[in-house]
Amino acid sequence: MIHNRTAKTVNTWYGDISEDLFQQFAKTQLLVLDVDGVFSDGRIYLGNQGEELKAFHTRDGFGLKAWTDAGYPAAVITGRKSAIVERRMKHLGVSHIYQGVTNKVEVYEQLLETLQLNDSQVAYVGDDVPDLNLINRVNLGIAVHDAHPSVQIAAQYVTRCQGGFGAVREVCDLLLLSRGELASAEGVSL
Repeated sequence: MIHNRTAKTVNTWYGDISEDLFQQFAKTQLLVLDVDGVFSDGRIYLGNQGEELKAFHTRDGFGLKAWTDAGYPAAVITGRKSAIVERRMKHLGVSHIYQGVTNKVEVYEQLLETLQLNDSQVAYVGDDVPDLNLINRVNLGIAVHDAHPSVQIAAQYVTRCQGGFGAVREVCDLLLLSRGELASAEGVSL
């Protein structure tokens, strides 16, 4: 990769990012996320009685709670359906939870209409091919560090943290930092 040494950058905890990209973070009014591979490491644990278990990182929870507590909406759109996801997302202040979705674009368009927002105000975080349509459409398409290579190539930003291990926190930190609101997130409780 060739780096433009004349481009102005902003120093963050997650490394230097261009001022243009930092402004894309600042324009975001809605954060939309996939679940498996973004909030979790992508593995699904199945018990002998058919129960499904997922692990969520508390840092990701802290970051998302800081975002929603700051008054910004968040949504999850996922192809799988799980009571665990519903419970965890509600606890974190996510008011738009779409599970069992086969057409993410259709649900996304309904969400935009409901919130009276447009693509230029949205950041989307994904990890695999079903996320590409939205990553390519929104103002700020984000891939987690261990996303499929095609998703990383399409994204404007690739997290330094892996899915399920702080990637959501990284995104939320950068969103709040770009607004000068990161320091006010210290009082968030999980």
